[in-house]
Amino acid sequence: MPFTLFHLGPGAVFKAIGGRHFSFMVFGGSQVLIDIEPLVRMELGTPILHGYSHTIVGAIAIGALSTVTGKPISEFVLRWRKIPHAPISWQAAGMGAFIGTLSHVVLDAIVHADVQPWWPIASANQFLGLMGYADMEWWCVALGVVGAVGVALRFAKQGRT
Repeated sequence: MPFTLFHLGPGAVFKAIGGRHFSFMVFGGSQVLIDIEPLVRMELGTPILHGYSHTIVGAIAIGALSTVTGKPISEFVLRWRKIPHAPISWQAAGMGAFIGTLSHVVLDAIVHADVQPWWPIASANQFLGLMGYADMEWWCVALGVVGAVGVALRFAKQGRT
């Protein structure tokens, strides 16, 4: 199923570590953008769901698009919803976007046989089967909890980041 929330767990850890140098909003947007291809392929009924977008090359291209579009969209949404926040730098947008798309490819490669992360160089997927689907989801949830605690501690210690 595209647009899984489980991918946000690792993003919370990166936010806890990176603070204002990592945009969780752009990270989340990159998760949606990278899964547009599988959504379209599901609607078309094609046998391969994870195509070009779920390669390192595709992740880099979508990361660049996510950086350029994610910063202004995220800032607009935060202002519109009147959510206090530090400005999103281009560096933070880029970190969120590229970590988002590259981690997405790795996580999906672990559990989906049709992912070819190294295309066009190789069709092999060395990540496949490193853990089961349910185990990967639990790790993502655990990382989300750890990340949320880390972000809360950062907020308590330094104020909003």
